[in-house]
Amino acid sequence: MKLRTNDHIIVLRGKDKGRKGKIQKVFPKEGKVLIPGINVYKKHLKPRGEGKPGGIVDKVLPLSISNVAFWCSKCNQRTRIGWQENKGEKNRICKKCGSII
Repeated sequence: MKLRTNDHIIVLRGKDKGRKGKIQKVFPKEGKVLIPGINVYKKHLKPRGEGKPGGIVDKVLPLSISNVAFWCSKCNQRTRIGWQENKGEKNRICKKCGSII
């Protein structure tokens, strides 16, 4: 998986298409990423006693990695991520402008 926490992304499909955000959490086994403020749904809760009233709560659900793309801040466009080995150190690079991420 090439996407990591704190990477900037753009949404490619779905109700939030075109919106940009920052990855908060990555789920590599499921192939999903969590982005705050994107893919927000309403959850209806039943009252569970006096201390926990019911209501409608906003819930952020993870997005599939296939529905997002990396956003390069240097070339200001969506791009793919490549790898470059430099003196035994592996770096992620932008495929369009070639800068190190």
